[in-house]
Amino acid sequence: MPRVKRGVIHLKKRRALMKAAKGFRWGRKNLIKLARPAVLKAGAYAFRDRRAKKRDLRAVWQIQISAACKALGMSYSVFMGGLKKANIEVDRKILSTLASENPEVFKAILTKANITVPVKAKAKMSVNA
Repeated sequence: MPRVKRGVIHLKKRRALMKAAKGFRWGRKNLIKLARPAVLKAGAYAFRDRRAKKRDLRAVWQIQISAACKALGMSYSVFMGGLKKANIEVDRKILSTLASENPEVFKAILTKANITVPVKAKAKMSVNA
């Protein structure tokens, strides 16, 4: 069996690893033994946090919508229920943007949702307010 020299592939892999570890602190940026696990962990954290970011942003949007609804005298849950009954299909990201940048449009959507809310929910809102 002929001898195989792996110099080219070995250096290519090492260069790719060191490029991925660029900007890391201490020995993890220039020592192979420390860079390899650091790059693997960084990739795992990036994968996990791309999903966590979506969760976190949805929570922020809900808080912003809730604050805008409370300012106009309606609770978040009643507002979202009213949107469903009125067949208004606007996602939370757009609603939070409207609440902060176009309050008059948000108020118009809120009044449309308020029309479809049953009388019981309106009575509860006035008691709680």
